[in-house]
Amino acid sequence: MPQDPTERRVVVTGPPRRTRRTSGYYRPRTEIDEQTTLGHTYVRSLMRTQLRTGLVVFAVLALLIGPLPLVFAAAPDARRLEWAVLGFGLYPPLVLLARWYVRRAERNERDFTRLVEDR
Repeated sequence: MPQDPTERRVVVTGPPRRTRRTSGYYRPRTEIDEQTTLGHTYVRSLMRTQLRTGLVVFAVLALLIGPLPLVFAAAPDARRLEWAVLGFGLYPPLVLLARWYVRRAERNERDFTRLVEDR
């Protein structure tokens, strides 16, 4: 006798639909989304780190470029030296400084993402 298709059983397995929450478990991402005090602290920490990185770059840039007018004023007849310093001497340090800043900012964001990720 053939079986009736309505009587056949099918077992479906997969990931559990519901998970139990343990006591004391918190999710940083929801803290940020709900704009709680803890979420505000997380975001403020990221912003402070990014600001610190920007201020370091600004300070190095100010120390690198700031004294140049004084150096040029000390040697008024050295026009070629001025153009050489401005055209070739500053470009490599500026590129390296910009590269360091971008890498540091991305690392800060990656660390923050790792901190608030749900695991």
